[in-house]
Parts: sequence; C-alpha cells; structure tokens
Amino acid sequence: MREITEQMRNWISNFGNEYTNRNAYTLDELENLYIKNFGITRTKLNELFIGDMNRNIRVLEVGSNIGNQLLILQKMGFKSLYGIEINSYAVERSKDNTKRINIIQGSAFDIPFKDGYFDLVFTSGVLIHIAPQDICKVLKEIHRCTKEYIWGFEYYADSYMKVEYRGHKNLLWKTDFGGLYLNSFDNLELVKEKRLKYLENENVDTMFLIRKRNI
Repeated sequence: MREITEQMRNWISNFGNEYTNRNAYTLDELENLYIKNFGITRTKLNELFIGDMNRNIRVLEVGSNIGNQLLILQKMGFKSLYGIEINSYAVERSKDNTKRINIIQGSAFDIPFKDGYFDLVFTSGVLIHIAPQDICKVLKEIHRCTKEYIWGFEYYADSYMKVEYRGHKNLLWKTDFGGLYLNSFDNLELVKEKRLKYLENENVDTMFLIRKRNI
C-alpha cells in the first residue's frame, strides 16, 4: 500500500479487527438489521438498483470486510465477484465466510486492478471513513476501475459533517457522496438515488447508482 493515512492506521490495527468482530453478521442477521433500520432488506434494495443487470458482470466491492455484501450479491445470482479490504484480519475471516468470491488485501487509494476492469464498483459504508482531504483520491480510483457503473450506500448529509465515532473525532464523515462523484467527473450521470431515513432516529443513508456516459 503506497499511502497510509491516519484513518488507515486505525483500520489496519486492532481497532479494525474489533470492527470486523462486531459486524460479523450472518446473512439473516444482516437482512434483519436493514429491516430494523429502514423497513426493507438489503436484498430488496439491491434489486431496486441492480436487479436488472446481467448476473455475469464483473463486480468489485471496495472495503469488503468479511464479504457479506458480496455474499448477498452471490445469493442474487451474480457470479464474478471481487473485493478489496485493507484489514488483513477481515481478509482472513472472509476466506472462511465466502466461496468463489475473490477478496484480497488492498487499499482504496491504490486499487490493484487495471482501468475499466470491472463493470460495476461499489462501496457500502466505506467512503464515510475517508477524510475529506483524501476523498477525491479514492473516488478517482473507483472511477478508473469501473467500465460502466458506480454504486454506493453511505451516510448522507447535504454538506460535509464530521461525526464522532467510538471516541474518535477524525474517523467518520457524512456528505452527499453521490453528488461528489457527479461533481468530480464530467462523464458521469445519475441513474437512480434513494435516501433512507432510519426508523429509530433522524439519520439518513443514501443509495445511488451512477453510470459513465459514452461507453
């Protein structure tokens, strides 16, 4: 990994290991968590955004942890699934958690695949942990690696907002991440966006699907 930021140092440490252990849900537990938070399963959300896509497309998750989001896609019928994850412990756990999914250790700042290698690249609760001064580097790497689609599910705010996270003041931010993509690259267009308010509080998440034009 070429670049180590303050945030990365936390995620590759025991702090990241503890996150992995806290979030090592079964698929049923993960689906129930989405129902509790939003009244809809993650699978149904996925179907709304990518349900019509060919199941043979090549898909990369950036920040895949132990691979549960990829497992949901696999259960939906997607066959060519890849993940990169910065925390080595999570990568090792993913080997027991998944089959026929290619998860390797890697950084969002330096995605180890060639330009346009994937049909779709996505994040789920990952961009929120990239510092504002670094976010454009990560968006550029995701944009570089996808041939067609960028998909995201992240915390939402109208503008950048820092949020304390487990006693840390520099590990979590909210903003309009879909808007950041669109403002950063001239060849992107928004296909679909859905903002989901939490049922038990006032927080909002956003799911967005963006496409490269003129491909």
